[in-house]
Amino acid sequence: MNKTSPFTYPDYYERNHVRLIKGGAAYFDELENLIHRARYYLYLQVYIFEADETGQRIRKALERAAARGVFVHVLVDGYASQNLPLTFIQSMLLAGVHFRFFEPIYRSRYFYFGRRLHHKVTVADGRWALVGGINISNRYNDTVERAAWLDWAVWVEGEAATGLHNICAARALSAWRINPARLPRPPAFPLPDQIILTGIRVNDWVRRKNEITGCYLKMIEQANKELLIMSSYFFPGRKIRRFLVKAAQRGIRVRVVVAGYSDVGLAKHAERYMYRWMLKNRMEIYEYRRNVLHAKVAVCDDRVVTVGSYNLNEISERASVELNLEIADENFARHVRHRLEEIISRDCDRVITWEVFPWWSRFIQLASYRLIRFLLILFTFYFRQRE
Repeated sequence: MNKTSPFTYPDYYERNHVRLIKGGAAYFDELENLIHRARYYLYLQVYIFEADETGQRIRKALERAAARGVFVHVLVDGYASQNLPLTFIQSMLLAGVHFRFFEPIYRSRYFYFGRRLHHKVTVADGRWALVGGINISNRYNDTVERAAWLDWAVWVEGEAATGLHNICAARALSAWRINPARLPRPPAFPLPDQIILTGIRVNDWVRRKNEITGCYLKMIEQANKELLIMSSYFFPGRKIRRFLVKAAQRGIRVRVVVAGYSDVGLAKHAERYMYRWMLKNRMEIYEYRRNVLHAKVAVCDDRVVTVGSYNLNEISERASVELNLEIADENFARHVRHRLEEIISRDCDRVITWEVFPWWSRFIQLASYRLIRFLLILFTFYFRQRE
């Protein structure tokens, strides 16, 4: 592991091979292939797991892995995946898959209090892994009816995958109270020849980890020329907003790609209220128009990329378990920037002025923004609806 980080934290893993994967059919092909590769351990931890065609496909792949003798552990969020049918879960359990819900601090029939498991990561044998913002659902896959929501993931082989294995195993095995020493260790594997510095960044308020937020702050603070952010549900906290303003004031080109169509209408209205502030501070705004944007990725100066589950808002910062990969490699950063710029030129409209919205629309945006800010404070607590 590298002890002299060129950018942020001193704990980059060196020997890695990484690839950017776009959401949709390409991602789920990679995920199924990753599950097929596993021979010893497989950890899949995700926010949303649905029992639609995509979910059935991945369930069957997990069951086949368990049939080969792989230790398969699936951990899904107890709130976002609460509608999984019992028959779906029982099928995995009968096949030998260890399945568990990530539970809140406290829950009853009517109340829910606690953080969400929002990260999306799959690790095979501590050698290969996929990390991104993509849930297991038809919405994130290309189907006959519609194209996938826009999202990204990173496929990684090498030391960083071993680090991800340790993180997932600690969370999964503690939930099951399994002693890791009782499980067979996977054999050592040859490391990639490439040196691509890859860091694992976690946000988890219970464990006092705020590493992804810190990564964004460092990227904004240390940018020399430009910062390109693609973010769904863009409501950065006060500190990140302050850093963005300072970056723009010192001449950094700040481009932000946001959703044109959102699965949460209230959030889109609230997000557009921020356009006035962004334009006033010389930030460029691009709305993605082709489909719903669900991506969480940022590039700084063709030097550093962060990709994962972390949205630039206070829910990700303060209320959820999030995981990103931070990759400090010029070639990879340049490739990611080119991919994002292709989307900007082909599928986005630039927002030039806030006055493009009529007065009544601006009033709705203001009301939505204030409501969203209030809801962010209360997000970890809600009344459960009666069945």
